[in-house]
Amino acid sequence: MPAITPIVVTTDFSAAANHAVQRAARIAAQCQAELCVLHVVHPLDLYPGVELPSGFLMQQEQALEVQGKTQLEALAASLHERFNIAVTAATRIGRVHTEIVDYAAHINAALLVLGARGEHNALMNLLLGSTITRVARLAACPVLIVRNPDTTPYQQVIAALDFSAASRDAPAWARTLAPDARIEIMHVYDSAQDVRMRRIGVTEDWILSQREQALSAAELQLGALLTALGDERITRKVLTGYPPTELCTRQAALPADLIVLGRHGKHRVKEWLLGSVSKNVAQAASCDVLLLDLQPEQRAQ
Repeated sequence: MPAITPIVVTTDFSAAANHAVQRAARIAAQCQAELCVLHVVHPLDLYPGVELPSGFLMQQEQALEVQGKTQLEALAASLHERFNIAVTAATRIGRVHTEIVDYAAHINAALLVLGARGEHNALMNLLLGSTITRVARLAACPVLIVRNPDTTPYQQVIAALDFSAASRDAPAWARTLAPDARIEIMHVYDSAQDVRMRRIGVTEDWILSQREQALSAAELQLGALLTALGDERITRKVLTGYPPTELCTRQAALPADLIVLGRHGKHRVKEWLLGSVSKNVAQAASCDVLLLDLQPEQRAQ
């Protein structure tokens, strides 16, 4: 697995963003990575319904940029001192999700870290849709969504595998981000497949036979993976049901403080526009969620 550097974390200086910053700094220290802290100034004229004189808008924008840079530089200095890591501070002006994705691509980020909620999310989610959803759909690198206020090292991780290309690296990422944690490699047989088969008139015996074959194959694949990993702290779990529900239920039962899963499933059909396992887990889980993307060479295939 390649080195995880640089790491980009975004902040609007809210409490939720600070959780993300602290988690990102801890990961950077752990991986000996460079940390880039990004603050995006959202111009007033981009808010729906706001009509103000251009001179006033320019003045306010400049004031917000200066204020953001001052806060950001102080934050970068404190992170450098506390975690003994290289920290770069960057400020951009524009639409938040666009600037985050563009900056991460510009510096070829290996990981992008976001807080689950920001200072303006309540209003903007209702009007424009979630910044997190947009970033997670558009970013070219893995995205870690931080929900836990506790940023101590991860203790229990679920690495979800659907055997797609995007989920293939889930165990490796889990071990890298949580080297001392217990890791459960989990596969959920999607029971919606049975429902679809019934709708087109497939017999119940055939459906049951296919499900048993799929579950048996999953057990064998996970067993082989565990043998290859050779780590007694890693276990496996195969379940049947609706994948987002089963993942979130299992997360609460363990409890797990991180779920790692692929952003795209086997059928890469604009999932973030239509709804997907990754999107639903990211919204519903009560822990941090790492969404993995295809590697560049896999995207080209």
